Amino acid sequence: MSEPSLDAVRRDHAGWIFVHIEGEPYDRGEMHGKLLANEIKNAIRTAKYLASWETGEDFETFTKAAVSQFASKLDTEFADEIQGIADGAKLRFDEVLAWNGYMDLLQSWWPAQLAQHPTELDGKHSPSRRGHHCSAFIATGSATRDGRIVMAHNSWDRYAAGDAFNVVFDIVPDSGHRIIMQGLPGCISSLTDFWLTSAGLMVTETTVSNFAGYNSAGAPEFYRSRRATQYANSIGDWCEMFSLSNNGGYANSWLLGDTKTGEIARYELGLHYSGFESTKDGFFSGYNSATDRKIRDQECVHEGEGENAGDARNNGARRLRFMQLAEMHHGKIDLELAKQMIADHHDVYLNRDDSPSSRTICGHLELDDVRSGGTDQGPFNPWGASDGKVVDSEMARDLAFWARWGHPCGKPFDAQAFMKRHPQWNWLNGYMRDRPSWPWTRFEVLR
Repeated sequence: MSEPSLDAVRRDHAGWIFVHIEGEPYDRGEMHGKLLANEIKNAIRTAKYLASWETGEDFETFTKAAVSQFASKLDTEFADEIQGIADGAKLRFDEVLAWNGYMDLLQSWWPAQLAQHPTELDGKHSPSRRGHHCSAFIATGSATRDGRIVMAHNSWDRYAAGDAFNVVFDIVPDSGHRIIMQGLPGCISSLTDFWLTSAGLMVTETTVSNFAGYNSAGAPEFYRSRRATQYANSIGDWCEMFSLSNNGGYANSWLLGDTKTGEIARYELGLHYSGFESTKDGFFSGYNSATDRKIRDQECVHEGEGENAGDARNNGARRLRFMQLAEMHHGKIDLELAKQMIADHHDVYLNRDDSPSSRTICGHLELDDVRSGGTDQGPFNPWGASDGKVVDSEMARDLAFWARWGHPCGKPFDAQAFMKRHPQWNWLNGYMRDRPSWPWTRFEVLR
């Protein structure tokens, strides 16, 4: 393999991998693939294993679905970038395409397939988008210390999958806006969804739990989010571009900020319905339940107000805790406080401080015995917050943010010790890594 060009840079620091790529689509993709070849191969290896474990299907099922559904929907720019990644890492295009579309395929397309083909055992098969994927907030105006926008996010997933979330990309495309984002090796989109752009946009999200809509004729979420982030000049532009050819895949509550205006917004896009609210003086949070009632009640399964959004045993616990923190810290939110908020361990259901579980903003399902409810994913599940990121509008204008790899609270995770205590999870042996306590670290684009 030839060495990456001088326009490509990789630096490993504090658990993260920082990657700078630039230029025309194929070239930046090839740089990406060469710099992260080992990480891409390992991430896809893990994805194949988890997909087989969770669906019973060989990964070829998903590569065929990716080619059938996604290949014709991509414009030349992003198809070329994916081809460059595949060539740089010496992998097949269809494998890398399926890896980019993993969220659409596993969380949306596959459950929709099952729903169309009832099993003989139970007569029906509901979509199974799980309810624990990320916590986030965005605040502006009188809610923050100096009126700046402050945004924070942590990514939740099975730790074996989340081990791949430790890349920070600095992308300088030949057209559109420069991007700095958290991402996954081999993917053109953030997917963990923490983005800043040279147009002054700040973008993050949390997944909408149990969303049931999907249209295989639409364009995949990873393509729509990357295109919108690279080319949008405003919050309105971003929402309009993201909604074009919507397939309903990987539906989210998007939190957006514009450093040029001080405006923030929460944008939710289902398959048939959408919700939008914005302000220059307020606070929005994300906690894996839709706030738009049509999306929540008509496009989600078992996601009514009493089931989740209003239930302090489930995602509603984080909703309530964000309400409490927004009131408690009104007018004081800044970067340091944001770090504390996104690492919060208060359990509102048990009314306990320092009680990390499936209900806390900094999620720790691996510590949750589920006797108090809150998750259908089983006791002591190695799943939860993989990282923490915070940024304010001043940092965003400089294309910089603070990030912490591992739990945002700093609590370490020892994979082998965990599996020794909970051998029911030994099927993840070899696919799940330790997470030591890393410090908060500033990342910024290359100058």
